[in-house]
Amino acid sequence: MLVLGSTTFAQTQKFTMAEAVNGMRTNLAVKNISQFSWSADGKSYIQSVKGGYLITDLKTNKQDTLVSLTQMNKFSSDKLKAVPQIRFANHSQGYFNTGGKMFWIEKSGNDWKVKNTATMDQDAANVKMFNDGQTFAFTVKNNLFVSKNGKTTAVTNEANENIISGQAVHRNEFGIDTGIFPAPNSESVAFYRMDQSMVADYPIIDWSVTPAVNHNIKYPMAGQTSHQVTLGVYNTKTQSTTFLKVDGEKDQYLTAVTWSPDSKYIFIAVLNRGQNHMKMNQYDAATGELIKTLFEETDSKYVEPQHPLTFFPNSNTDFIWQSQRTGYNHLFHYSLEKGLVAQITKGDWLVTDILGFNEKKKEIYFTSTKETPLERHLYKINWTNFKMQRLDDAPGIHIGTLSSDGNYLYDAYSNANSPRVANIINTANLKSTNILTSENPLKNYQRPEIKNVELKADDGTPLYGKIILPTNFDPNKKYPTIVYLYNGPHLQLITNSFPASGNLWYEYMAQNGYIIFTMDGRGSSNRGMKFEQAVFRNLGTTEMNDQMKGVDYLKSLPYVDAEKMGIHGWSFGGFMTTSFMLRKPDVFKVGVAGGPVIDWSMYEIMYGERYMDTPQENPQGYAAANLLDKVQNLKGKLLMIHGAQDDVVVWQHSIKFIKSAVDNGVQLDYFAYPGHPHNVIGKDRVHLMQKITDYFDLYLKK
Repeated sequence: MLVLGSTTFAQTQKFTMAEAVNGMRTNLAVKNISQFSWSADGKSYIQSVKGGYLITDLKTNKQDTLVSLTQMNKFSSDKLKAVPQIRFANHSQGYFNTGGKMFWIEKSGNDWKVKNTATMDQDAANVKMFNDGQTFAFTVKNNLFVSKNGKTTAVTNEANENIISGQAVHRNEFGIDTGIFPAPNSESVAFYRMDQSMVADYPIIDWSVTPAVNHNIKYPMAGQTSHQVTLGVYNTKTQSTTFLKVDGEKDQYLTAVTWSPDSKYIFIAVLNRGQNHMKMNQYDAATGELIKTLFEETDSKYVEPQHPLTFFPNSNTDFIWQSQRTGYNHLFHYSLEKGLVAQITKGDWLVTDILGFNEKKKEIYFTSTKETPLERHLYKINWTNFKMQRLDDAPGIHIGTLSSDGNYLYDAYSNANSPRVANIINTANLKSTNILTSENPLKNYQRPEIKNVELKADDGTPLYGKIILPTNFDPNKKYPTIVYLYNGPHLQLITNSFPASGNLWYEYMAQNGYIIFTMDGRGSSNRGMKFEQAVFRNLGTTEMNDQMKGVDYLKSLPYVDAEKMGIHGWSFGGFMTTSFMLRKPDVFKVGVAGGPVIDWSMYEIMYGERYMDTPQENPQGYAAANLLDKVQNLKGKLLMIHGAQDDVVVWQHSIKFIKSAVDNGVQLDYFAYPGHPHNVIGKDRVHLMQKITDYFDLYLKK
């Protein structure tokens, strides 16, 4: 009876707010294989564990310690508390950086020793190792440096802090996540140079010191002056820099930067500021001269190149270009001599990632939404006869890592019922070997019933959502209901992954008597261009129409209290929440809007002009989406929250909204989080979600 009693108690355990917010990263984290990588020969795999790194032989399944933390601390003057992220060139050599130093290590008998070290500036960032495993580049403040054989050279020496080299540009849009592009032969490095001196200063105030200190950033707003980017090529042998001669508008976008495998050429997708015309240009890396334009892409709304070229194995001429030109992201085979050779993948689904090749079998491995937009599966396709095959057999979201020879594929996935499963797939016979099946860390908790919902937009497009019912649900009762939404570009909320709810805070609210509903409307990610572009020039309108289908569905349910409906979202979701409270003020009784865009003319150029054009070109669209002149429509209770150091949706959005509320005699609840940028993270996020929960408890439950 005692055992039964404790089991019963365990199955009714409730989440604390800390667990609901950060539990999946702390005490409720799903067991994982950390830092998985393939050995260079593809015959074993490496993983990080608490005390070091393990290596596992695929054939024998024998595990050995590759290197231990104890061994590493023998040669590190600064004692390491945790295992650094080591990149292994092979079983006996590797490198890592920590504490401002780069270490090269090699195996010596049964032990390891430091082969070489290089010291970096204490402010070094954006460290990028070259293919030779010896040369690396890094930035210090706004300048770029290269270290080779222990000698560091300044590639740039700009005193003007508004001229920045070696860092991501265009505010990380277009898939840009670096500004350093080493040549395959490690003899040169291409780098972004961004001149933003012509962009207006924007203040970000540090309130943690007295008196407060202002830090200006450069924030180009829609319709205003943008920065100017060029691409330099630094030769490590001659220690000279050549800039590519890229014609066009000074404020155009340079994306998809790619070296040819022979290190002779650099390819850039040159996109006009209007983002509707792209040229794929080939440049001579040594002279900077334009060789030719390989192809162009145009679209009446926008073109969005997000991926560099992927060259076929051992080819300097043939590559894969990922394009959305057919309405979905697909793979196209191009040749420098012949142009377009073939469209490799086709269909009303999209490729989400290229994993690599098996050269001998002429196979490309990739991830896609072919089965359903709610899942990701692993495939291979022959690039000559286009025969395609799915490689996994379980529902869910699959992430793959391919061995260098393409013979083995690491497949890690989760779904509504499986927290994480990791398998090694033999790509020849598809035999799968399980190396991890994680236990459910939530098994002792009181879990709500979660139902998948499929609705239809006004044009018949399927819309996918989830409804999360209160624990101890009674269909004869009426419950307060919260709609959580984002419904903006580049994000998908609804997938078949773990946990099925998508968020433990939803489950926390279900444990406390709420229904939670969430749905991806048009404009959201991974559904193709027609779905995404449905919001073009009119952000907020089509999205609200789609979310109203969800509202109508909720009102049709006898257990939803239509008089007690709330709405919550952050960033684009904060914009949507505020839009609903003002443009459809009779729908929701309570709203909580975090980091909301209030006026799109104050948002950044790259994102804003892609989806809205400029304010000068689209005054009606900007006016319809502007919430500053609609505050007088507010009927329900609205809590607005903003990070005081927000450099994405700048604080001025909600500050101006407060001013408009005051001018119109409208009462508004407001809360700021000092020290936080666009998202409130860490322990303070627990405070944030408690604040939001308390607000719904106070105004929606009663």
